[in-house]
Amino acid sequence: MIPTISSLQRRDLNHVWHPCSQMKDYEEFPPIVIKSGKGIYLYDENGKQYIDAVSSWWVNLFGHANERISNALANQAFQLEHVIFANFTHEPGIFLAEKLVEVTPEGLTKVFFADNGSSAIEVALKMSFQYHMQKNKPQKRRFIALTDAYHGETLGALSVGGVGLYNEVFQPLLLDTVKAQGPDCFRCPFNERPDSCSTQCISYVEDKLKAHHKELTAIIIEPLIQAAAGMKMYPPTYLKKLKELCLQYDVHLIADEVAVGFGRTGTMFACDQAGITPDFMCLSKGLTGGYLPLSVVLTTDDVYDAFYDDYETMKAFLHSHSYTGNPLACRVALEVLHIFEEEHYIDEIHVKSTYMKELASKRFDHHPYVGEYRQTGMVGAIELVKNKETKEPFPSGERIGYKIYQIALEKGLLLRPLGNILYFMPPYVITKEEIKMVINTTNEAIQEYFEHNHVCKKVHEYE
Repeated sequence: MIPTISSLQRRDLNHVWHPCSQMKDYEEFPPIVIKSGKGIYLYDENGKQYIDAVSSWWVNLFGHANERISNALANQAFQLEHVIFANFTHEPGIFLAEKLVEVTPEGLTKVFFADNGSSAIEVALKMSFQYHMQKNKPQKRRFIALTDAYHGETLGALSVGGVGLYNEVFQPLLLDTVKAQGPDCFRCPFNERPDSCSTQCISYVEDKLKAHHKELTAIIIEPLIQAAAGMKMYPPTYLKKLKELCLQYDVHLIADEVAVGFGRTGTMFACDQAGITPDFMCLSKGLTGGYLPLSVVLTTDDVYDAFYDDYETMKAFLHSHSYTGNPLACRVALEVLHIFEEEHYIDEIHVKSTYMKELASKRFDHHPYVGEYRQTGMVGAIELVKNKETKEPFPSGERIGYKIYQIALEKGLLLRPLGNILYFMPPYVITKEEIKMVINTTNEAIQEYFEHNHVCKKVHEYE
């Protein structure tokens, strides 16, 4: 049955090709037209309200239409909207670079601007490769790619990813990478628990480093949470051991904190919990609080110095985007960092994440179809399974996560499923009462789906 759609929805479907979507789905479930947003809420063309529990694809930190950020953007727009960043600079770019060096792990002293997360990954991969070329190590031209990793949609980023849904069709176009088994705490092959394990799974990467280190330039990792893989979480000790191995085998460590940076894991950056400084740190998403596209790659003096020479040596890093260092985006990002500093949001995150974990665990831990509720900082994930004892997943063709997502939307809650995983990554301005609403509404949506589709278990008994 084709639903009745509005004029705006019809006009959208006539021309717009939406991301990460099978457009045929929109015949039965057309895109929702959002007219405005405020705080954690979005409002559609009919005035219906939705809680944005996924921060609009993980970018929004301090709520929609945030007054401080909006004013900073407006003021900057009347001063300078853009200027070429080669041979020119501007105050927002300078001040932002200084502030990023101040708040990121010690030793990251140089800031290279890009446009989005994927382009930041491309920058880091290219920098690492060119660094080793200019250090007379031409054999170091491959990267280690972890299973279940996701680093973006451009070809280099797909090459170092491990989620087949995104990169399998493009395999003939991708770089020749070394594949290594990544951490999987929910289905741990060593039967350990993340809160007490010795991270034996690091041995998978160590074996690859031993065998291939002479030809490896870098390994790239999402610190603490493999997000697009289903919010797979692992302990900081894994990162610490990985850094030690990279030093031992002369391989760069690229930390992709595009999704997990800026407080998402409970600290300003996920690497902070392991006490490590990567050779490259890629940042985007929350960098501008959900306002404008911007990304940066931070790196060390050692890397920078390998490119610093007379022009004739051709050692410069010749990579650019038209909107590199855009003043509007830089000014917004600077305001985001000021908000963190002046309004003490890391402390807020600790309080709210503790409450969210207690409430969600109580609600979901004993549910017959929840294999695990896991949480790191303000990122919580519910993994739905067919068999709780064996952890057998539901067949992907059943699209259980997608169907629960639709039910939740009807109830005014925006969740974005990752296969059979439902997750929370709300803006930090969410209140405790609103956290309770998110948890309870999610539970209602799960209950409703299973009561209608898997009646063999009376899920209402687990409320």
